[in-house]
Amino acid sequence: MSFDDETRRVTNERAQLRVPQVELLVVHGPSRGARVRVEGTKATIGSSAACTLRVTDPAVSRMHCGLEVDEDALVLRDLGSTNGTFVGELRVRDVVVLPGAVVRIGDSAFRIEVEGHARAVPLSARESFGELVGTSLAMRAVYATLERVAGTDSTVLVTGETGTGKDVVARALHAESPRRRGPFVPVDCGAIPENLIESELFGHVRGAFTGAVQSRKGAFEEAHGGTLFLDEIGEMPLSMQPKLLRAIESRAVRRVGASTLTPVDVRIVAATHRTLARSVNEGTFREDLFYRLAVVEVELPPLRARRGDVTLLANRFFRKIAPPNTRLSSDVLGQLEARSWPGNVRELRNHVERAVAMGELRDEAAPPSVASPPRSFVPEGLESLVPLSLPLKEAREKWTEAFESIYVRAMLAETHGNVTRAAERAGVSRRFLQRTLARLGLGRDDPDE
Repeated sequence: MSFDDETRRVTNERAQLRVPQVELLVVHGPSRGARVRVEGTKATIGSSAACTLRVTDPAVSRMHCGLEVDEDALVLRDLGSTNGTFVGELRVRDVVVLPGAVVRIGDSAFRIEVEGHARAVPLSARESFGELVGTSLAMRAVYATLERVAGTDSTVLVTGETGTGKDVVARALHAESPRRRGPFVPVDCGAIPENLIESELFGHVRGAFTGAVQSRKGAFEEAHGGTLFLDEIGEMPLSMQPKLLRAIESRAVRRVGASTLTPVDVRIVAATHRTLARSVNEGTFREDLFYRLAVVEVELPPLRARRGDVTLLANRFFRKIAPPNTRLSSDVLGQLEARSWPGNVRELRNHVERAVAMGELRDEAAPPSVASPPRSFVPEGLESLVPLSLPLKEAREKWTEAFESIYVRAMLAETHGNVTRAAERAGVSRRFLQRTLARLGLGRDDPDE
């Protein structure tokens, strides 16, 4: 037997990830001496009692920053704090830190300590979970979590960038659960007008409001015995959040206009592309609702972090729509693997479908002379700012953030960093510009103070 015959792909056979054992120690401030061990792969630091490390400092936000422990990196992220997160003299938004780094938050500081031995994070042996497909370590870690929670009634919060497949996770959890024979009811919280969302969730009785000509069940009652999927939960109006929390806690709903409660038996799966911890700090999402939803939190990795999965997914999408007996060439697959895919799996799927329809992809069974791709109607270079693969709402948000970043940088450059003069030129208050800088991760010490 040759050496090649004996070679195996060890990566996909690994049953565990080995990640550092991390402890957080407060070295300065009112909570000096407080120490916690990071049990999972994520930790939150802030003044909330629900954080992994609680720092009782009035200058520290409720959910100030977060730490992610990876196999070969420690990633520190500011969660939209009021006063910022600092490593040394630098204010950071998203940064890889080294063991022993001291992080300053408010009037306090904590040190990230790494012990000598690593701990194991289990991986699933699966290569798919329901409609989820991927053999990367990142996805197998997700499968391991889904396997453990699928058979329970625990509430699950699915997070991740737009296009990573959060709705697919919800359907897969339902299909793998004891509730699979019950209904699966999705609700897009961002697509329902604020004045109708209570009726959509809880239902209404006849005559409850103008146009209510008959009684109607809400999504909670429709999902009785099954799963209720609250998509884009981060868009839920603040006024509606206490009622949602009450319904989840009591497992009963009151229809609009009714005087009695109706018991419901549902499993809640919620999803959002927003960082809810940041929304908590901004006051647009209730902290108690966040922790009630995040009983189990599943974060889907972006496609750029799923090494090898692009080829697997592209071939899968191609086979569904391409002519029989054709396949993608190695050159095409290499080009697809090289892209960053900011729109993630949804962008990849749309790209393959569009390219096949327009004759832009070359497959190994196709004749060499295929009609040239049609001229794009998007000016060259603009597609980097206009994420055409995303739905309109998410694309508009990313466009707005990119525009704001470019605009405020230009204003500061023209005024040589003078925030007051930049605010005057932009026609906004100085405080508004400071908040915008902080939100965009461009916070700085003002030279004009």
